Amino acid sequence: MIQSMTGFGKAVSQTPNKKITVEIKSLNSKNLDLNVRLSSQYRQKEIEIRKLTAKLLERGKIDLSVYMDYTGEETSSEVNQPIVKGYIKQLKEISDGEDMELLKMAVRMPDAISSQRSEVDVSELNVLVDTIQNALNQVLSYRNQEGLALEKDFLIRIKALTSLLEEVKKWAPKRVEEVKTRLQKSLEELKIEVDQNRFEQELIYYLEKYDVTEEITRLEYHLEYFLQTMEEPHAMKGKKLAFIAQEIGREINTIGSKSNYALLQQVVVKMKDELEKLKEQLLNVL
Repeated sequence: MIQSMTGFGKAVSQTPNKKITVEIKSLNSKNLDLNVRLSSQYRQKEIEIRKLTAKLLERGKIDLSVYMDYTGEETSSEVNQPIVKGYIKQLKEISDGEDMELLKMAVRMPDAISSQRSEVDVSELNVLVDTIQNALNQVLSYRNQEGLALEKDFLIRIKALTSLLEEVKKWAPKRVEEVKTRLQKSLEELKIEVDQNRFEQELIYYLEKYDVTEEITRLEYHLEYFLQTMEEPHAMKGKKLAFIAQEIGREINTIGSKSNYALLQQVVVKMKDELEKLKEQLLNVL
């Protein structure tokens, strides 16, 4: 099962006088990059929230935001009446305005509104953690759905690479015969007599340098190993798959450098194209 690093989750809970909203966004990243935004009232729970998020999401650039809105009669802010009355009195000395207009101006003045930090009870903190857990579950569900789409794409790419590898197997022997014929023809055109046994020895040595049998065998193994790794039960396998893709690329490049044959080089170009598409999608895998 493959899991993507891309995900989104949102959960809302209601307490007697507050609405708690949690939003979590996750994007691809080499490691865990966790950014938590929450009210100062909930700071005591930040370490627990970070541990829970890191345990479930493991990797990615993650933004977790907690929003809190008062819905009851209680508020954390109060009008500082003596100060507001003092402002109104001073404003009246300056200008004869309506009381409502003077009040609107007074409440904008410094210290007109005082905020008091209220203590958060245990039940509200438990509601917060449960809300975050619900949002995290949504992110995991989103990641799993994205993972299924990635898995289908990887199977298409590996199948295409396997098919192109069969073409390499088909053209490789023909390439050897063509190189042999070309060298023989060049010697005949030079009209130089050579020792046939020595020629065969040099030809064998020359062709061994361009032999791609080992590369084909290793490439077959890497493609099969990629599919096996996709089937592994644990979710976090993006780095391992990226390493296997790197090894696949190494073998394809070696085949290309040894090909010395136009038709074989065309196949190698197609293989590189498929591999680049695979690598691009691997950046999103957990």
